[in-house]
Amino acid sequence: MKTRSVAVAAAALTLVAALTACTPTAPPSSGGGTGGTSASPTGKSTPSPSKSSPSPSPTSTPVALPTDCKAILSADVLAQLGSTPLNSPVFGPSGVQADGSLICIWADPGADTTNITTTISRKYRGEALDMLNDLVKTQGFSCYTPDKGTRCEKEWPDPKYPVTDGRTLFWRDDVLIDTRYSNLAPTGYTSSIVASIFH
Repeated sequence: MKTRSVAVAAAALTLVAALTACTPTAPPSSGGGTGGTSASPTGKSTPSPSKSSPSPSPTSTPVALPTDCKAILSADVLAQLGSTPLNSPVFGPSGVQADGSLICIWADPGADTTNITTTISRKYRGEALDMLNDLVKTQGFSCYTPDKGTRCEKEWPDPKYPVTDGRTLFWRDDVLIDTRYSNLAPTGYTSSIVASIFH
């Protein structure tokens, strides 16, 4: 166990160093607006953290932010969500926001827990990598580099209910997909969104 702990710590430090080594780039002058192998926001099939630098080259034309919460999910993921209500006003702002970001809240107003909320927004490289690097160093997130982007994730026991909570983030080409969930983690959720945006 001790040898394994040292190996895990070394891998985490290597990742932190790789993230830190990425230098920020200036935002593009003109503004704008998952098909990977990793299946679930729970991170149960998460590969080992990558030692390569998570610094994809910025695109010349900004990737368009989506505007439809259902359109970014595959039929299989939608089937797993079943009759879970989408964007109930009880949970606050959702849908397309003034800044072009999209908030998708899948949750039943009558349930104490069981929900998944995703915010898709514009996040430029320097700011995004600083944030992900901080999650690794201060909160113990695990990161790797699938689908030409950087993905970080972590799970933990819900402090009030006997369920699992978690957070998954994916960044690529100045777009951040940030998902928080509790007792609701459809298989392929994040990968479906990634595939839809970066098709």
